[in-house]
Amino acid sequence: MTPACDNACVSDLLAQCAELPQRRSDAGSTIIEQGEVGGTVFVLVEGTVSIERDDTVLAVLDTPGALIGEMSTVLQRPASASVRAVTDITLLEATDGAAFLREHPDVLLEVARTLATRLDNLTGHLVDVKRQYGNETGHLGMLDDVLSSLMHHQGRQVSPGSARLPDPEY
Repeated sequence: MTPACDNACVSDLLAQCAELPQRRSDAGSTIIEQGEVGGTVFVLVEGTVSIERDDTVLAVLDTPGALIGEMSTVLQRPASASVRAVTDITLLEATDGAAFLREHPDVLLEVARTLATRLDNLTGHLVDVKRQYGNETGHLGMLDDVLSSLMHHQGRQVSPGSARLPDPEY
């Protein structure tokens, strides 16, 4: 959810997705497994989930209307992170997420807002790191080059992993 999205926005998003079947999952269950090919988009109705990549928790979501699985659906890639239920949860489930997003442009716009907000936040963090380490030499000095490359990359190809530790599946 974006900071600009208020309670009315959440209600609108949940209303636009109301036709979707509900799925309930118990605390501790895995909703999406990292590396899994799926294309399902979920909307959180109630409960708390954690987003984890390589056993590191990246985020905890508990806001009704939070979108889950949208990145792998939009990128047409395997899931870049696992999603696990922290508490008992209720989700709305679009098993063909791409078709659902095409048929619901207002939901697609919310996905775009969510992704743009994440990118904007990440860019702010990258700028802070560049300011801190841009004049350094050695390994820390390389951060400036790496971050500049990441910030200016416009290609559509997305490669999981890194040059240092590539993902062997791709």
